[in-house]
Amino acid sequence: MQLLIKTFHGLEGVLAEELKGLGASDVKELKRAVSCTGDKELMYKANLHLRTALRVLVPIANFTATSEDELYNEIKKLDWSEYMSTKSTFAIDAVAFSEIFKHSKFLALKTKDAIVDQFRDKTGIRPSVKVEDPDLQINVHVAKDQFTISLDSSGESLHRRGYRDPNHKAPLNEVLAAGMLKIAKWHKEIPLIDPMCGTGTILMEAAMMACNMPPAFKRKKIGFMNWADFDKILWNKIYTEAENQIHFPRVKIVGGDNNPQAVDIAKKTSLDFRLNRMISIVRSDMKEHMPHAPRGMMITNPPYGERLKKDDLNGFYKSIGSHLKKNYHNWQAWMITSNTEALKHVGLRPQHKHTLFNGPLECKFVGYDMFEGEMKEFKQKVNRSRKTAQN
Repeated sequence: MQLLIKTFHGLEGVLAEELKGLGASDVKELKRAVSCTGDKELMYKANLHLRTALRVLVPIANFTATSEDELYNEIKKLDWSEYMSTKSTFAIDAVAFSEIFKHSKFLALKTKDAIVDQFRDKTGIRPSVKVEDPDLQINVHVAKDQFTISLDSSGESLHRRGYRDPNHKAPLNEVLAAGMLKIAKWHKEIPLIDPMCGTGTILMEAAMMACNMPPAFKRKKIGFMNWADFDKILWNKIYTEAENQIHFPRVKIVGGDNNPQAVDIAKKTSLDFRLNRMISIVRSDMKEHMPHAPRGMMITNPPYGERLKKDDLNGFYKSIGSHLKKNYHNWQAWMITSNTEALKHVGLRPQHKHTLFNGPLECKFVGYDMFEGEMKEFKQKVNRSRKTAQN
């Protein structure tokens, strides 16, 4: 079985490693996606375990089309009775990168027409379109004149773990937060702080990673459960194995925010997932939040000046840099922002740089290795330590 797993730009390498860990074969990094081969068990595991995946697609056809008639005919050639019946509901998600086919809604409409007409011609009855929670979600992707038709085994996007309040503004996508933790190479033995945690997305993703809780563990429904060939026995086996691997280690995950409503939401969220023993959240200003261990990692998502407005944003970023330099010796500090101008005012030279996207915003995810004194002294100290280790 060929699988195509969607993700965000910049997370392809992280997702590829996750897939290899699940036993996938022929893993290849693509643009905002990773392809691989595997069986039904891998597809089920991918939907349950992948932290940096948005959707797990199963391609069923590839073809070339240069007109709407060609598109219609190619779709109608496929035997849709293999995947659905006249009693099934379906929905179409179309993505277009083409000068010929510019409008995704038009693509979805033509695909729908071809499927419905095929059933009507054969049986006199047509299946129904249902946008919310359909029995079958179909993905149509076109690049120039090259089409890929896939079945969406995930249904609802996998970033929806079930813990975030959708009404809170300026959220950080769960998949992006998990990707940031993996890029930074955080693990449960490293104390973690997010001093601007909002409703706690980074904290929740870290705690779920630390206790080996699958990201889709709380989801009651995944797309493939509606498929005619759904193997409930296999799924229950995979889910039970994952459940038995969950444990709650001692870990230091700390968050803070100056918004009392956000802090309350974050606390409730951790309680709902039984992660409140692992996560400590307080109401505090970023500049008041001090490290709780001699060494550790800080990862945060400060205001960009986009959705959240902040007076003197450059001055705020400067205060972040001053606070880090003064109080976070021997820590590694990471932040993500789309405001590259404000980032310059942090006043520190990042040792790690990555380009990621938070929604439509191109962002820089940067890491700083914090130390006491001047950079020259720090490098000399590191070199001496290396020589001692070699001897």
